[in-house]
Amino acid sequence: MTVPKAEPDATDRRSLHERIAADLRDDIMTGELPPGVSLPSTAQLKTRFDASNATVQKALQLLKDERLVVGRAGAAVTVREHRQRTVRPAASLAPAGPGQPYPWLTEAAKHGTHARSTVLDVGERRPPADVRAALGLPEDATALVRTQLLLVDDEPAELVTSYYPLAIARGTALMDRRRIKGGTPALLTELGHPPRRSVDRVSARIPTQEQYQALRLTSGMPVLRTLRVVHSDGERPVEATVMVKAGHLYELQYEFVPQ
Repeated sequence: MTVPKAEPDATDRRSLHERIAADLRDDIMTGELPPGVSLPSTAQLKTRFDASNATVQKALQLLKDERLVVGRAGAAVTVREHRQRTVRPAASLAPAGPGQPYPWLTEAAKHGTHARSTVLDVGERRPPADVRAALGLPEDATALVRTQLLLVDDEPAELVTSYYPLAIARGTALMDRRRIKGGTPALLTELGHPPRRSVDRVSARIPTQEQYQALRLTSGMPVLRTLRVVHSDGERPVEATVMVKAGHLYELQYEFVPQ
């Protein structure tokens, strides 16, 4: 006789305050609770979730720590302005014009925010396996690595690590520990490797220790990790960039034109 397999346990094993925070977080990210709007009162949340006052306050504290809401005990808690940001990857691919700021800075300015970047590290080291594969490098190869932190309103927004084949990077401004004038698309074009096609691979992951610290995260919530591979003429890969941002603060918007 065949014994039927037991159904998997679908019980939500998170604590109640984590579940409450998850539902409110979704309301914020979908726009049901837009920036500037007050969250329901503690009494309303207690009724909605059948929870104690202490449990509701723990849930609200999670959202405060995640920089999604602001407020103090006994006062209304409101959704922070500009906390949910839509990232349009295509907008950052074109080279900046002469004297123009980086495309991502221009995008940030459209939303009335102040954005800047700081170079954390530049050096040669062995890339991770997926980057080596994307650049067509052998297992023991090294590449030039540039790591930057992008900040919006002086808060960490994205950790960006770019890898370049040494045959392309050596002897160029890519080796300098400073921002590249006009951005890397403009420099690659100047070096004879104009970006022709970019491919993004996006995944949600638990942050590494480096990512957790750089982005000043406060919980183990997933981050959005994008591996972007830039191809030049002849489908030659010239750049691979790993971009990591807090998953609960951002969404990616891709636009497609039917063929």
